[in-house]
Amino acid sequence: MPFIEPSGLEAKELLPGWVARFFHSAHMTFSYAEVAAGAGVHLHHHPEEEVWHIVDGSVEMTLAGETRVVSAGEAVVVPSDVEHGARAVTNFRAIVVDHPVREFVAGISTR
Repeated sequence: MPFIEPSGLEAKELLPGWVARFFHSAHMTFSYAEVAAGAGVHLHHHPEEEVWHIVDGSVEMTLAGETRVVSAGEAVVVPSDVEHGARAVTNFRAIVVDHPVREFVAGISTR
């Protein structure tokens, strides 16, 4: 599947107000996320390295105890097994990439 049209992928609600569409390469999982203002994900960690690229809006990210608002055009690199969480300041859209492939996010299959 070398050409992807994310809008045609199944939308999965991971948490209230947090919807994502997933696809995979051989070594990475890609998530196109649309998140409502106020929605968030608790502090957690996982073995996959994760990169968030904020496309629209703003999100408050906590990474290894430091909290910062990240806005459209900015990115966050979450190293493997480092505690992080997020809360939408405004509605936001992000592309989140995990390496290696991540089979589940918030208990939901990425397949």
